[in-house]
Amino acid sequence: MHPSPQPSTPDAAAVGGLRPENPPFTALADLAVQIGARVEWLGPARADVGGVTGVELRAQGVRRGDLFAALPGARAHGAEFARAAVDAGAAGVLTDDAGVAMIAGRLESVDVSLPVLVHPEPRRVLGEVSATIYGHPSEHMQVIGITGTSGKTTTSYLVESGLAAAGHTIGLVGTIETRVDGHRVPSALTTPEAPQLHALFAAMRERGIDTVVMEVSSHALALGRVDGVRFAIGAFTNLSQDHLDFHKDFDDYFNAKSRLFADDSAVCARRAVICTDDRWGIRMADIARQAHPGDPDAVETVSTRTAADWTAAATSASDSGTQMFTLTGPDGTPRTATLRLPGHYNVANAALAAAICCAAGADVGAALAGIAAVDVPGRVERVERGQDFLAVVDYAHKPAALEAVIATLRGQTKGRIAVVVGAGGDRDRGKRPLMGEAGARGADLLVVTDDNPRTEDPAAIRAQVLAGAEAVPDGERGEIREVGDRGEAIAAAVRWARAGDVVLVAGKGHESGQEVHGVKHPFDDREVLAEAIARIVPEDRAHGGNA
Repeated sequence: MHPSPQPSTPDAAAVGGLRPENPPFTALADLAVQIGARVEWLGPARADVGGVTGVELRAQGVRRGDLFAALPGARAHGAEFARAAVDAGAAGVLTDDAGVAMIAGRLESVDVSLPVLVHPEPRRVLGEVSATIYGHPSEHMQVIGITGTSGKTTTSYLVESGLAAAGHTIGLVGTIETRVDGHRVPSALTTPEAPQLHALFAAMRERGIDTVVMEVSSHALALGRVDGVRFAIGAFTNLSQDHLDFHKDFDDYFNAKSRLFADDSAVCARRAVICTDDRWGIRMADIARQAHPGDPDAVETVSTRTAADWTAAATSASDSGTQMFTLTGPDGTPRTATLRLPGHYNVANAALAAAICCAAGADVGAALAGIAAVDVPGRVERVERGQDFLAVVDYAHKPAALEAVIATLRGQTKGRIAVVVGAGGDRDRGKRPLMGEAGARGADLLVVTDDNPRTEDPAAIRAQVLAGAEAVPDGERGEIREVGDRGEAIAAAVRWARAGDVVLVAGKGHESGQEVHGVKHPFDDREVLAEAIARIVPEDRAHGGNA
């Protein structure tokens, strides 16, 4: 089993992201020339524009010597917070014309001599600015970016373990956590904003990290959060419906992902490893090949279904979910691989991970040994309290992911399956009925409940999920219940379960809170499910479980 990382001490990592201890000094005059900005002064001008040792988007995160990036936003302009940034010790500001005018008004009563770099599109250059200020750390490490709809987190953990087993010193940046040489830092975003990301890379470099494995979301690619990063390897898992609240349509979603592989992108990876199990992967592989026309070895494909450079086949699974499969690489040698995670889709993730490890220079045998030891928090994670049925928590919050995990569990049990699921508020509404349909078709009991309602009416979200479930014909679906309180919904599924059944709590996975009307309340599906089992299941049925 993959050992749990030790939590970090409550330092800067815990409160605002890691930074290097010895950052370089960057002259603002040189930075202005690099990005094509003009320099204006608020207060008396000085002969020497000076320099900075950090960069920060949030005024409350500014440290002495930082460049404060005051960017226009959807609700407010960062320049509104310039006074707080200056009071915290900002040595300069990056903003646009509207921002410099706002800053002048807010600092007119302050005795200050402040250089301002004025650029018409400051967000567009923020990534390169951040990379420069922190010494271009991604150029001195091997950075692996993994994108796709499902499987990013699982694949990143598999790659981390595979490379560590092969002797690499690894950093991990992802949805669940950031890990720097064994120290864990909670992640607020799948990919941090550019200033935090480059600072993190610089801190990793100081700590001896040679390879960084990171999840790269479509938001990060579209919003420029990874701008300035030099990716050694880009990897693609798959594509299915998600984030259509942010992207205007599916092609826009795909195009955002393709920035990691396209020749006209500043973040195009030097090598690509792509799963071609779906048509989007086949299309992405073509885009990657076009970016490397003279280097056929720069793009490798992986598949569990068709011919590819790396193929996985002959899968078998134990009752506990552990799988064995045959992995064949470009050298034509078949190798037996073991995977603790259940499900065909995890075989695809593991094969992709092995190919990524080899592209990063690892021995395939060592990589497979590392991959065999991995458990991933909140991804088909068993909850065992001695019960005589299988209880599982999974992060599946997209229709295709929910279908896949239900099919996986269905293939492993002779009993019935209960699924507890909802849908998040302030997110893609189009997938809500699809979540209900997937749950109703796959489960013997579907309990529709609240996920993270955020600012929306929870009952309205449940109604949309229920509409999809109830649209499935009677003969093709199981029992459907609505229980708004998530804890009660989980308890209802536990009460329903008999020996040999499966209870799947889907949607939130590793998350430790539930967001309702802007307030995040403590709530961990794993803890709530375990407590429900302990409270509800009679002692005479608690004899070791069937997991």
